[in-house]
Amino acid sequence: MSRIYDTVVIGGGPAGYTAALYAARARLSVLVLERMAAGGQMTLTGEIENYPGIASIDGFTLGMQMQERAEHFGAVTEVTAVDLAADPKRIDTWSGEFYGKTVIIATGADPRRLGLAEEEDLVGRGVHYCAHCDGRFYKDKTVLLVGGGNSAAADALYLSRVVRKVILVHRRDTLRATKIYHEPLMQAENVEVCWNSRVAQILSDKTVTGAILENTQTGEQTEVACDGVFISIGRQPATAFLQGQVALDDAGYIVAGETTETNVPGVFAAGDVRTKSLRQVVTAAADGAVAADMAEKYL
Repeated sequence: MSRIYDTVVIGGGPAGYTAALYAARARLSVLVLERMAAGGQMTLTGEIENYPGIASIDGFTLGMQMQERAEHFGAVTEVTAVDLAADPKRIDTWSGEFYGKTVIIATGADPRRLGLAEEEDLVGRGVHYCAHCDGRFYKDKTVLLVGGGNSAAADALYLSRVVRKVILVHRRDTLRATKIYHEPLMQAENVEVCWNSRVAQILSDKTVTGAILENTQTGEQTEVACDGVFISIGRQPATAFLQGQVALDDAGYIVAGETTETNVPGVFAAGDVRTKSLRQVVTAAADGAVAADMAEKYL
């Protein structure tokens, strides 16, 4: 059998590396498993200004600094399956099997994409998935906000206080957001709503310059100019490999409260992957610290 770690952390974002740092400081043996570069989804953020003690930093650099402070670089590999009921707990990856007395799941949640061919290449160059993270870059500019649920409505209201104009694009003729958002949106003078519309293409010249909107009923296409596109059509928690292992809510997030404890003893969930009201770098880091503390107490 391979080495058995005190704690195996699945996910190398702010929650995962904070958990690793706190666990290492508690003299636990720790392994971090991350499928992307250090920092996870945070690396897609061009600039972070709301992390305490740091004036401004890009997501990739902050991720690398978190990795260095965690003192264990871990492995870049995809987790394919787990057996959390085993003793020790087994994690299957593309690189082989790993074992831990405790497991901290910090795999995060990926923003849902529109699925456009040009979308991925424009991330950070006009295409964004976090209004609160990147909206301030568009002061006195025009942005598109795609979506119609509560998150999209809240993002549109936030952006309306930051940018010159918000064009809200929704594929239906009414918002899915709860009624509390409707009146403020309709009253916002700099919010324009394009009903029954979808983004068919994002236009760019190194950065976003506009978009082609298609009417979902008539198929008619219209070109609109904008400086950025914010996509707020939901998030997908990275929990597909956990089916039948831990309790998940209807949206696929791990059911875990402020203690980060799941329904499986010795298994903890930290960061965006767990049920929570606010998903930001700072709340993910806080979860990581709590999860490491709870893992230490469990051991």
